[in-house]
Amino acid sequence: MHRTFGLQILKPHEMKTTILLVSFFAFSLVASAQKTPPAAVSKAFSQKFQKAEKVKWDMEEANEWEAEFMLSGKETSASFDLAGKWLETETEIEKSALPADVKAALDKQFAGAKMGEMSQLESPNFSGYEIALKMKGKKYEVQATTDGKLTVKEEKKGKD
Repeated sequence: MHRTFGLQILKPHEMKTTILLVSFFAFSLVASAQKTPPAAVSKAFSQKFQKAEKVKWDMEEANEWEAEFMLSGKETSASFDLAGKWLETETEIEKSALPADVKAALDKQFAGAKMGEMSQLESPNFSGYEIALKMKGKKYEVQATTDGKLTVKEEKKGKD
């Protein structure tokens, strides 16, 4: 007597059908996971960041697309509205790239804080830096102008 231990042995034509169905399902998942921005967004991005490499798109909000990419060896992201209007660009930086005025202002207002990610931030209305900080059980996201004026953009409870 032949035992299958609860497994059903498929006939060759049933196996082909099953493989095709599984393949179709897997392809559908991959295709739906790939995100493509509207043509206006793609065009605006291509014009603004001609040398961008390894571009990955994601819809941030219902009316905003964000591209993450490499530009001149640096991790960068840029956001656009649905019409292709550029909203902002963030480029990751090291602490050593912060201007002296920004470092001094952070040391004064956030003495003892641990610095996290830092980026140079550009938008139509702002040019400066964004710094993630942790201090006394809270997380802060601080924006700084090049001359050291700080604005706490966001404060959350978090681990120190």
